[in-house]
Amino acid sequence: MASRAPSWMLGSRNGFFLQSSRCVSGWSLLLCLSSSERSCLRRISFSHLQQHQTVNRLPAVMEAFSDAGGGLCHFYTRSHLTGSELPMRPHACGSTNQKLQLPAYSRSPVGAPPAALVAVVNVYVLVTSVKPLTSFLHDISVVTTNQKQGGRPKKLRHFLLQQLGPNTSHDALGQIKKVIGEVLQAAVSTNEKQQTLSRCVLCYQLVTFTLLFSGSVSPIIVQVETDVTFSSLSADTLRDRSPETRSLRTRCSTCTCPPQGHSTVAAEGHMTSRQMKTPSAFQLLYPSSSSSSSSSSGPLRVSDLLIRISRHYELQRNQSYRTDETEERTNQEPALSSSRDGFDGRGPCVDPHLRQIYTDPPLTLTPPFSPRVKEYRAEVTFDTVTVRIRPQPVSAACNVHLDEHRGPRMANYPVGLGDSIISILVTDDGEPEPVVMTIYTVHVYRESRPSLPMFGDHVTCSFLQDCGLLVQPGLSCGLQPLISSHSPPQSCSSGHTAGRWVVPCLSCSDDRTCDWRDVSWQPDGCYYPLVDPPLLQDCLTDRKVLFIGDSTNRGMMYFLMERVNSSLQVWGKSHDLQVYEHLNVGRTLVSYSYYPQFWVEKKQRPIFRQALLQLIDRSRPLVNSNRTVLVVGGVQWLNTDHLRTISEVLNSESLGDVLVVVKSLGMGFHLPVDGIRSLSLKEIQDLYIENQNIIATAKHHGYEVIDTFSITMGRHKEFLQGRCACHFHEVEKFRSSRTGPELSSRSAVQDTDQEAWPRASSYHVRGPVNQVYSEILLSRLCPRN
Repeated sequence: MASRAPSWMLGSRNGFFLQSSRCVSGWSLLLCLSSSERSCLRRISFSHLQQHQTVNRLPAVMEAFSDAGGGLCHFYTRSHLTGSELPMRPHACGSTNQKLQLPAYSRSPVGAPPAALVAVVNVYVLVTSVKPLTSFLHDISVVTTNQKQGGRPKKLRHFLLQQLGPNTSHDALGQIKKVIGEVLQAAVSTNEKQQTLSRCVLCYQLVTFTLLFSGSVSPIIVQVETDVTFSSLSADTLRDRSPETRSLRTRCSTCTCPPQGHSTVAAEGHMTSRQMKTPSAFQLLYPSSSSSSSSSSGPLRVSDLLIRISRHYELQRNQSYRTDETEERTNQEPALSSSRDGFDGRGPCVDPHLRQIYTDPPLTLTPPFSPRVKEYRAEVTFDTVTVRIRPQPVSAACNVHLDEHRGPRMANYPVGLGDSIISILVTDDGEPEPVVMTIYTVHVYRESRPSLPMFGDHVTCSFLQDCGLLVQPGLSCGLQPLISSHSPPQSCSSGHTAGRWVVPCLSCSDDRTCDWRDVSWQPDGCYYPLVDPPLLQDCLTDRKVLFIGDSTNRGMMYFLMERVNSSLQVWGKSHDLQVYEHLNVGRTLVSYSYYPQFWVEKKQRPIFRQALLQLIDRSRPLVNSNRTVLVVGGVQWLNTDHLRTISEVLNSESLGDVLVVVKSLGMGFHLPVDGIRSLSLKEIQDLYIENQNIIATAKHHGYEVIDTFSITMGRHKEFLQGRCACHFHEVEKFRSSRTGPELSSRSAVQDTDQEAWPRASSYHVRGPVNQVYSEILLSRLCPRN
């Protein structure tokens, strides 16, 4: 071999990088090195590989996790548009030079298990098939803890057993497999079109997943690299001769390759069979035992997996799509459904496609529906707030589920302003856990309220509530002429001053003649001054702002962070406790605790007192003055008992003089959506009365109040993404062409100096309704006097 190796090398079955003399086409095994990957891959066509040729790259895995497109995980963005949560950070894909820091705890988190695990663990995953997904987990990992400098190779099971004990370690290993499996499934499901075009049966890929344990047995994925990396190992560790280090070096660098000379089905099945039957450091990761027809307590049987693989390829080779030429291709749902006629629940799902997608109201899909097309777009008007979806499979042996493996087969969806995504899963339910065979996606775009720009004479109209949802039956609804006072305005003395929305129109009798771009909230007899960035930064210097509540409370927090920091560099749909220490050049601390944790079983769910104490504990040291601010509230969970608990906790912690701001209730859960509770009109009216009680109780305790219920009820149709129809904000990637975040240009929320906003923000919190009550919060935190 020459002293300087070429950028790509050919190998024979013995694993050396040599030309294979047995191969007709010149080579049998291609190993692409990370340093010359592009040069290597340009020399082959994945769609024209011979059956005996093997490559150590999977196109779909490379596309999902590589640095292409700036290293962003497109499947992560897609999943969060659907409202689902992946156990990973948004920028976890591709290589990085940043050193991951372990979280440092001064004390164990309240409610954490006695053996809370804090560590960074590199695990190595072998993916041998994308469709169907088949992967293996190496039993040696690289572990970094606060106790030792640099990573150490350890058997993963032994490390978890040592740290957590026998019972908890089993749960932790299950969580590791679960989070990796979820991310792999999400990654490969977004590349279905490419998989069809460039299917590589004998390809395989080794991937490094970096997991972060921060006091929980469930990790999050903070880095995914499409190669085997040992960057966390010290030089001394790499040179040692311990069994773990030798195993890690040899197993991950000379992975067993599939046998040659077999057919498509046999090759992939034989490889999998060999991996599971032969003693190996690689253990089956996905599909897990729970997705097989074998006993849930035993490993996946080879025969079960081979049947599944052969079923898939049999379909690819022989199945012709059945199209009833006499059936009119329309998505109008028939009066009587015959989708399940003759279904006896037996037989495999061999044709995992849809015959049609029925909707109410009928959606015009682009492109027109075809079983072969998996992605569609549709547009609806502003007044369309829900869409009913009922997909019909081609085969009666297949099932359809919306959004999740066991989701409903037809459902009402709320359609927020802008983009919404509906996922339709065609599954084989013949297993204990449904196996996803195909995913169809419908992108629904809902238009904004029709608006007529004002260029000449107009009148100013106001409204309190929509006539289609009379929250306060005794008051007027719809547009009314605005009767304004001629007395000079003064700044409001509280955050819950009664008010109304105002908008310029040609006529108050027709809302289609209004310029809805210029709508603003106007409190009665006063105004909320806009706090400009220099004053806001000065006001929040050496202050700590603690938020506790649900996602609507979190929207206010992110708005505050963007305003005080002049940018929003990081964000996430956090459902736990977070501390942000680098705001305002390190002079302001913001912390957040998600409450209530509705997904946790009720008996194990942390109570409000416990969650509040944990937030206070993680935010210390705190001063007993208005330099400490507690913002509490959400959409509908808050009641007067919570306010009494706040008073008791603050007094017991010697924090009775901190500034407490109560975000009152808000509109949401008012649409008939399947899968979540929906409120009747009477229940919404009762909620308004409860909101008034909350305001009165908060004033009794001396707390500030932001009345978000009155602000949201008049614009309840303008909700954004989310099934509850309660979100009036969302975080979007900042567009460099924009001059700054959108701000209302009238009265209550006045125009800001757009040039004061920097143009390099990574993210922007959008949503005019959320902006209004968030600006009221800032004006109460930083009054001009």
